[in-house]
Amino acid sequence: MERFNAFNEQTMHVHILKSKIHRAQVTAASLDYEGSLTIASDLMELAGLLPYERILCGNLANGERFETYVIPGERESGAIVLNGATAHLGKVGDRLTIMSFTVVDPSLAKRWEPRVIVLGDNNTVLQERRN
Repeated sequence: MERFNAFNEQTMHVHILKSKIHRAQVTAASLDYEGSLTIASDLMELAGLLPYERILCGNLANGERFETYVIPGERESGAIVLNGATAHLGKVGDRLTIMSFTVVDPSLAKRWEPRVIVLGDNNTVLQERRN
C-alpha cells in the first residue's frame, strides 16, 4: 500500500521572495489617498514589481510591517509614498524594505534568485542583484 506523502513535489508549491527594494526612503505620505504604496515606476521595473502587485513592507525606523499593493509613480522621481492607512505606519525619511513573493514549483525554488535593489540617498540605486 502506498503511503501518503504530504510533501509530494508534484503537487507542492513554495512561496518564495520574488523581488525586494531594500532601504527605500519614504518621500511623502498621503492620508487622503485610497491606499497603497506609490513607487517610482523605474524603481518598480528594476525590482520586477508590477502595478497593483501585493507587497509586504517593513519599516526599519519603527518596526511596523504592513501589506498593501503597488501603484506606479513618476519615473525617476524617487517617489516612495505611503498612501491611505499606511501613512500612519511611517513618516518621511523612514527606510522601508519592500518585498513581493511568488509561488513556484520546488524544483525551481532550489535555484531561484530574487531580484533585489538597494537604495541610497534620494532613492538612488546603489546596487542591483540576483541573490
